[in-house]
Amino acid sequence: MTSQTEQYALITGASSGIGRATALAFAQAGIHLALVSRNQAKLEAVAADVASYGVKVGCYPIDLLHVEDVSEKIGTIAASFAPIDILVNNAGMGYTGTLINTPLADWQQVLTLNLTSVFQCIQGILPTMRERRQGTIINVSSIAGQQVFPEWGAYCVSKFGLVALSKTLAAEERQHGIRVITIAPGSVNTPIWDTNTVNADFDRSSMLTPETVAQAILYTALLPQEAVVEELTLMPNAGKF
Repeated sequence: MTSQTEQYALITGASSGIGRATALAFAQAGIHLALVSRNQAKLEAVAADVASYGVKVGCYPIDLLHVEDVSEKIGTIAASFAPIDILVNNAGMGYTGTLINTPLADWQQVLTLNLTSVFQCIQGILPTMRERRQGTIINVSSIAGQQVFPEWGAYCVSKFGLVALSKTLAAEERQHGIRVITIAPGSVNTPIWDTNTVNADFDRSSMLTPETVAQAILYTALLPQEAVVEELTLMPNAGKF
């Protein structure tokens, strides 16, 4: 599927995993890209791959944990790079640990990155989308936003909150021509499993690939403006979470 008109997308967490795969899928569809992540070197590597498809690409190293700056920085991108047609809120972190043993600082970090930074990205983009009376906001949630898993408490809470944010935003912005989509994948084979905040021994070979999730994101983004897939749950076909 390719875009019939020029479109501009902003993707957070674009340097690896689902974000990187989505950037490549969007570029193949002819969508220009603003890429956001903490790691500038990795962003530039993705940008080099994306540019080979002939689209305009900008790299923006932003630490979304610094939520006090996020809305302003995202708004600046929309003003300087291009008005954003598609916002993909993909950045996030995994976290395992029983609730009784989860330090407050860890709890706050998970909710800050997985939920509050998304809220701030949305606030940074919404004004220009409202002005143009069009736009698509895609929030990458998780199956953990639909059901709970022991020892994933902070993560589940952040993703349940993201689903509520998406539903509320959809109800508020529908009248302004803005679509809000929640993508809820099951387990995906990304670098999240290699981080020091996740302790889980799963068979990664049976997980979804980032490329599969990216194709689902692209599909929902390129639906005709009068249609919307408000929620899409994408599970591995191997009977695994």
